[in-house]
Amino acid sequence: MTSMSKISPEERAAWQVPGFDTPLWLGREHPWCVVVPVINEGERIRSLLQRMQACAISKVADIILVDGGSQDGSTDPRALKDLDARGLLVKTGPGKLSAQLRCAYAFALDQGYDGIVTIDGNDKDDPEAIPRFIQALAGGVDFVQASRFIPGGIAENTPAFRHFAIRLIHAPCLSFASGFQWTDTTQGFRAYSRRMLLDRRISPFRDVFSAYELLAYLSCKAPQVGYKCLEIPTSRKYPTGEVPTKISSFRGNLSVLLTLLRACCGKYDA
Repeated sequence: MTSMSKISPEERAAWQVPGFDTPLWLGREHPWCVVVPVINEGERIRSLLQRMQACAISKVADIILVDGGSQDGSTDPRALKDLDARGLLVKTGPGKLSAQLRCAYAFALDQGYDGIVTIDGNDKDDPEAIPRFIQALAGGVDFVQASRFIPGGIAENTPAFRHFAIRLIHAPCLSFASGFQWTDTTQGFRAYSRRMLLDRRISPFRDVFSAYELLAYLSCKAPQVGYKCLEIPTSRKYPTGEVPTKISSFRGNLSVLLTLLRACCGKYDA
């Protein structure tokens, strides 16, 4: 294990990280980890972890779940351990997705990981791509973004409104603001290097990142300060029928749009 960046006590003390418990932690085994944010995912998280087992992901990275407060029993530590998870964090402080991610990223950096892959716990993404994320990080890329819209990618049953919002609004705005040509900017299947997350110019450990702000902010800020970014083709498949999402139809989408505008205008800059 050769960490690219160390954390000084002064820097660590300045991080704003929500409170969280750690009901499962088996220790670091690999230089890389996979962070899986979940909340009441039911059988979807079990299915995802089974697919990760089939891909032998635990042979190349440590799997860490971060729970936003599930009440459905889907994050029982014993069951997760049987599915190759090495860690479970349970957020006790305020906030939604970005708060969950701050908990997990702070924990991962404290444990000395060189890079972090994040995949949503709702089983829409194919985990077979995870080794390719790690390969890119090991090769010097700092931000790896999954894309269903580049050659080799697969988009199946994407809701029409979401498809066009990403292609015509979200990705073009972030591409213009960041200077990097993004194609698929709303999904959370991505990876970050340790050095990028520790960069003071980025400073992701701030309370302003509570809901979906962190995803848009990092897509905008990382290319602006010169970090190497890359999109890789992946498969993202929505089930037929009800769409598994935490974003409500009107208010949620409006919030995502306002967050996009704030990120592009530099409102979240450190």
